[in-house]
Amino acid sequence: MEGLNDFLLYPLEELPFLALVLIIAFTLHEFAHAYAAYKFGDDTAYKLGRVTLNPAVHLDVFGTLLILIAGFGWAKPVPVNPLRFKRPRLMNIVVAVVGPLSNLLLMAFGVLMVNILNSTGILHDAPERVIDALNIFFKYFIYMNGMLFLFNLLPLPPLDGYRIVYELLPKRTRIILDQYSQWGIFIFLLLVFIPALNRATIGPYLSLVGDLHNMLRSFFSLFF
Repeated sequence: MEGLNDFLLYPLEELPFLALVLIIAFTLHEFAHAYAAYKFGDDTAYKLGRVTLNPAVHLDVFGTLLILIAGFGWAKPVPVNPLRFKRPRLMNIVVAVVGPLSNLLLMAFGVLMVNILNSTGILHDAPERVIDALNIFFKYFIYMNGMLFLFNLLPLPPLDGYRIVYELLPKRTRIILDQYSQWGIFIFLLLVFIPALNRATIGPYLSLVGDLHNMLRSFFSLFF
């Protein structure tokens, strides 16, 4: 067990809480993409059964396990055909945005619940193991959803941030990007797996999760 703990980024005893959080976060993220695309007129994901809250449809086993080892991961991407939208560029941006936005809303919900539990004292007489379990769950619930929100906004393929930036650029620039987009995934993997590059680029960016958490906590503290 000790050897396995050394291999993982997170304590072995906390993995069930982390797994539950990832199931919720990934499922809502991909469902948001699929549902928005379907409502805008693209039934590609709908025909594949992706407009559902069933986690089994959305989760990628390797992508989920990779979070435990490398600190990042993914779910099965939702296929989107922007040509079926009435306003392809605008609606493609919205479809891309709603995924990360779902994680931001989940993060805000987690911070709100912690504020409510702390301010009301509703758990004052609860068993210590229950309090510890809730603390661990919400710790991961808030951090992971904040991380997924920020991470997916990075302007690198295949992340949502790239789709957003891509649609905002002029046609000439998009044509140039199309010629090199196949290399984007390799740049993305280099930034993630090479420690020096990760610390210089993605690491500082994801440190904003703490700032975002503090902002949400300060906001909700105005009401509780």
